[in-house]
Amino acid sequence: MASAEVRLAQSDAEIAACFPILSQLRPQVQENEFVQAVKRMSADGYQLACLYNNGGIQTIAGFRISESFAWGRYLYVDDLVTMEGARSKGHGQEMFTWLVAHARAERCQQLHLESGVQRFAAHKFYLCNGMRISSHHFQLFLDRSNP
Repeated sequence: MASAEVRLAQSDAEIAACFPILSQLRPQVQENEFVQAVKRMSADGYQLACLYNNGGIQTIAGFRISESFAWGRYLYVDDLVTMEGARSKGHGQEMFTWLVAHARAERCQQLHLESGVQRFAAHKFYLCNGMRISSHHFQLFLDRSNP
C-alpha cells in the first residue's frame, strides 16, 4: 500500500471521478447532479477525499469539520466507501487512518460517523478501529408523500 495517496477532490473532473464509488453507497444520487451537489455541500464545509492507488481512486470519504456544544470541534464522516472489487485490501483502513490524522491536524477532539443498521461488515471495521456505538439516530421525513 506504499503507493497510496489521499488527495482532496477540487476540480469538476476530480469530483466527477468519485461518482462511481460514491454511488455504490448512495445509489439514489444522480450522476448528472453529483458535481453540483458536491459544490453546494462544499459551501457548508463538505470535502471529498480520494485515496488513489494502482492508477485510480479506490476509496472516497466525504466529510466536514464543524463544532458543537455536544462534541466540541469534530470531523463528521458523511460518506466512506471503497470501490467494490477493491475491498478488504487495506484501502478503507488507509483512508480511515488519513481521516483521523486530518481531524487531529485540524484540532478536532472527536471523529463521528453514522452507519446503516444493516451494514454489519462496516460496523466490525469501525469497532476494530476503536470507535464505539454512542447513540441512536432518529429521523423524521418531512415530505408528506414519504411517511
